[in-house]
Amino acid sequence: MIDVNDLRKGVIFELDGNLFRVLEYSFNKPGRGNATIRIKARDLRRGTTLEKTFTSGDRVPDVRLDFHNVQYLYNDGELYYFMDLETYEQPAIPSSIVGEYAGFLKPEMEVKLTFYNSEALDIELPTTVDLEVTYAEPAVKGDTATGVTKKVTTETGYEVNVPYFINTGDKIRVDTRTGEYVTRV
Repeated sequence: MIDVNDLRKGVIFELDGNLFRVLEYSFNKPGRGNATIRIKARDLRRGTTLEKTFTSGDRVPDVRLDFHNVQYLYNDGELYYFMDLETYEQPAIPSSIVGEYAGFLKPEMEVKLTFYNSEALDIELPTTVDLEVTYAEPAVKGDTATGVTKKVTTETGYEVNVPYFINTGDKIRVDTRTGEYVTRV
């Protein structure tokens, strides 16, 4: 059991048989009465969000998670295949878990998978990833003075806004947390 005062951002806990990851945490101590802890959490299996208020001193079941460093191999449209770097097993992860991170996955890329009782729950990518631009409209001379951006397509199919000087064939660095352009590599 874990005390609700320890439910900080990123902590995973169990509530009513579902696993939740804390997205936001706030502590409120009124002048009189017990302190309250408000959290916003995401259900790791269904993807829904929950807002809940606990009183100080409440406890929720803690969960034991396994983390595996894996290498991305390929996908067949519905499943994404990885290889465990220690055991060489090849878990297949449904596209619902990979979700928006699919645009950042390149073959042979190392990521971290989170498992609960041998069930894959979450994927953790590096902070940034380098992608090659496969399509970019050519910049017109004079348009680059105002800091204008354009949308380009990368080798994984991910589309991102970049400065006008980026061309087809350039490598760019993209932040996987926000999905934004960082720099040209």
